[in-house]
Amino acid sequence: MRVDEELRLLIKSRNPVVFFESIDELHSLEQLTEITTDSGLGQFRWSLTDGLSKIPAEGTYYQTKDPNRMLEMVLGLVSYQGAKKFQPAIFILRDFHKYLDNALTLRLFKDVINKIRNTQTTLVILSAEYKIPKELESETAHLTGGYPTAKEIEGLIIDTIGESWQSKTEIKMSLTRDETTHVVAALQGLSIQQVRSVLNQCVISDNILNISDLKIIESCKKKIFDKEGLLEFYLTEDMNSIAGFDNLKRWLAERKDCFHPTTAAAALPAPKGVLLMGIQGCGKSLAIKAIARELGLPLYRLDLSRLYSKYIGESEENLRKALMTVQKLSPCCLWVDEIEKGFASSDGDIDGGVSQRILGTFLTWMQEHNTTSFIAATANNVYRLPPELLRKGRFDEIFFVDLPDARSREALFKIHFQKRNLKPDGFDIPLLAAATHDFSGAEIEQTVISALYRASGGKEPLNTGHILEQIRETKPLSILKSEEITSLRTWAKDRTRLA
Repeated sequence: MRVDEELRLLIKSRNPVVFFESIDELHSLEQLTEITTDSGLGQFRWSLTDGLSKIPAEGTYYQTKDPNRMLEMVLGLVSYQGAKKFQPAIFILRDFHKYLDNALTLRLFKDVINKIRNTQTTLVILSAEYKIPKELESETAHLTGGYPTAKEIEGLIIDTIGESWQSKTEIKMSLTRDETTHVVAALQGLSIQQVRSVLNQCVISDNILNISDLKIIESCKKKIFDKEGLLEFYLTEDMNSIAGFDNLKRWLAERKDCFHPTTAAAALPAPKGVLLMGIQGCGKSLAIKAIARELGLPLYRLDLSRLYSKYIGESEENLRKALMTVQKLSPCCLWVDEIEKGFASSDGDIDGGVSQRILGTFLTWMQEHNTTSFIAATANNVYRLPPELLRKGRFDEIFFVDLPDARSREALFKIHFQKRNLKPDGFDIPLLAAATHDFSGAEIEQTVISALYRASGGKEPLNTGHILEQIRETKPLSILKSEEITSLRTWAKDRTRLA
């Protein structure tokens, strides 16, 4: 359900209080104004700087900048039974939650709630941060919004082009219908002002908006999300940048059309997600980035370490907030890296049960969410994973990522040579692949990097001999942790599918 539709439903349902958590106050005020107009309701607005006023503007009520005096005025308005009986209305209180710590303010707020209960009058707290006293939780409906819809983003793109006619700079748009859909999807999750800003950055250099601007959009979006906290936006990778993973690639190829509404496969249920577990340094995180690209979904990483807080209940609230954001960003790919570290199996004695409650919230969301969000998780230590997370139905498939075979190692060397502008034909790749038996992908890359340093120090071009020398000096993880890797392979043999 769209945010404006859900907001309309909450107000019609006669909830006395709606907490509208929004990243874009102006856009949310427009949505509320549309609802009041369509519903025939009155509208009042309050802020600490402006006081209480009726919309359309009839002036500010006297001395109502103070929260307590404002509530007394609201109580008087909703209680008035004279010749002009008070008509149902929405009271939009901006950032009002910050004043509910005061005992008198809280009492007055409760009095207003008791007066408007079961009427069409609603108190809407509008703020970018959700915080409400415990005794008001049962009275308050919570909604997260402020994000423009796909249709509104398309309108913003047209407006950006149209604004060029008012200036002396002509901006052209060179996008097919399918490319426009991709650009709109990339801009989802941003506020209207952020969308405008990003679009301006796209056209400022060449005065053209085309599909190549996706890189600029993704770069800008990453900077925005990196500042905002719990979710990080990541750039995706091409599937050709990973070696091996043949079974995973085949699995994705069979299901990727489910995320595209114009294909016949869209009638099938979209897959929920995959868990990639296995040996460290074998490309699990890189594979997640390639999965998002293959499915045509934007990639967001949930940083589990940022969820935990020293304050009681805040860790659980952080997760709920992050998952609500994911639902608004849908369709998207949610990346949970090293999931065992955030949801480690424990009885809850160490942290007072916080990790257990967070796990329960996450599992419930995985099971019940009705969005087209694809969950891609990685794990290194399967023994720390809670059994609830591994049962069939949580993830569509659990893939085991083993050390690369000879063919994959050859492909890895070619990839790392090409990344550094080196011609693979100038090296004995079969010999290098044979010499790196039981090396991980990360270890193979490091031998190339170390060999480049050695060649640079000797003032000579890189050759196969430099790399072989570094291979001989490397003690791979398969030797350092051989018992653990053997145990992990034994566990995975009959329980997972080889990636």
